Amino acid sequence: MPTIISSTKLRNEYNSVSEECHATGRPVFVTRNGNGDLAVMSMEAYERLVSDGMADLYALLAEGRADADAGRTRPAADVISDLRARLLS
Repeated sequence: MPTIISSTKLRNEYNSVSEECHATGRPVFVTRNGNGDLAVMSMEAYERLVSDGMADLYALLAEGRADADAGRTRPAADVISDLRARLLS
């Protein structure tokens, strides 16, 4: 279950929020006037998120470029039709 706090609590209890982020490795969601506003996380968790996501993205882009260079392409309309068929079956 995610931790959700108000911006007031973040301001008044910063140290405990920081400790929780470091201890759990999960973000804390901050509301402002009752609406979602921010996600706060430790620098370590953020760096892990960015580096893992970027590595995956670069790998997928390299794979796509290799397919395109090798001529393994299809018209977008065909891909969309295939996706619709998979989703609806």
